[in-house]
Amino acid sequence: MTRRKFSVQFKTKVVLECLKERHSLAELAQKYELHPNQISSWKREFLDGAEQVFLKGKRSVKSETEQEKDRLLKTIGQLKIENDFLKDALR
Repeated sequence: MTRRKFSVQFKTKVVLECLKERHSLAELAQKYELHPNQISSWKREFLDGAEQVFLKGKRSVKSETEQEKDRLLKTIGQLKIENDFLKDALR
């Protein structure tokens, strides 16, 4: 007997339906032809990683502002070099 592989989309669909609590775990297991422990395992894994969704959002905003800051500092440095060069050329 070979192991079945489930897509991320399928697992997410099952877990979200489980979280809605409209059907019992046994009903969902029968509907999707899974063992109830498998659904519980996916649910636990999903909930354990849920806070990562919000951490990623903060990191990307922070990195965007850091990238903008780096870009602006680079521009300031370049302008300062050009300004110093032009000052020396006028002397």
